[in-house]
Amino acid sequence: MMLSCSILAVAILLSQSRGFLYPLEEESVPEQWVLLHVVQGHIGAGNYSYLRLNHDGRIILNMLSLKGDADLYVSDKTLRPSFDTYKLQSATCGLDVVVVPGEFVRPVGIGIYGHPSHQESEFEMRVFYDQTTMTHDLFEKSAYPSEDSRGQQQHPQASEEDFQEEESIFWTILIGLLKIVLEILF
Repeated sequence: MMLSCSILAVAILLSQSRGFLYPLEEESVPEQWVLLHVVQGHIGAGNYSYLRLNHDGRIILNMLSLKGDADLYVSDKTLRPSFDTYKLQSATCGLDVVVVPGEFVRPVGIGIYGHPSHQESEFEMRVFYDQTTMTHDLFEKSAYPSEDSRGQQQHPQASEEDFQEEESIFWTILIGLLKIVLEILF
């Protein structure tokens, strides 16, 4: 029984490792994506490397950390984005993907950060141009309010939900404070 469980576990791990080892195979990229650039590099712990994106349209940045952990920060406000100043980011261990909307003002700044958990990180970033024009894109400009229009658009039907959420947060904080007070007293 134990042998069959361990064989099953090994089989599952091997089937999952194929996707981990080869996440950027050509067959996993949609036909509508056109490869523009492949950038490879090394980055030291706690350091940044900066790139500039001038190409118009919807751009997909696929960055794979080959060694260590490189993170991706993107902004259309600064050419030197960091973990303090960015608009889009991906900070995973392994494959980092950021979709740069076509509405972003060009040039777009791309910051690659070497996470301090590793002395050096090695990465490969593939830059794709998305030729598709999706009519029902979840991230259309009109789907979410911009920073400029947040104060202008108010939704009165959401007020009851906001009240319930605020009430829930209030009770969570109050109960937490009461637990601390009771722990101190007893």
